[in-house]
Amino acid sequence: MCLAIPAQVVEILDNTMMKVRVGNGPTLLTASAMLLPEPPVIGDYLIVHAGFAMRKLDPVEARESLAALHEFATALEKTGQLEGQ
Repeated sequence: MCLAIPAQVVEILDNTMMKVRVGNGPTLLTASAMLLPEPPVIGDYLIVHAGFAMRKLDPVEARESLAALHEFATALEKTGQLEGQ
């Protein structure tokens, strides 16, 4: 199953690449912004899938999505269903 993840831009590397922070954790990914109609700015929330930013997200929508993903991961962790458990 594939999952696109909301991520916040924390650094612009150049016009087509940026570093994004996934969720509230320390994980940083480098993603291409070449599919977006306009370059992102630091603080923008993006939907990232397979290394590509697919679209910008409204900040409220992004926070709601991240909260739902966190809740889902917490539930899986409690039942021992996370990968590697």
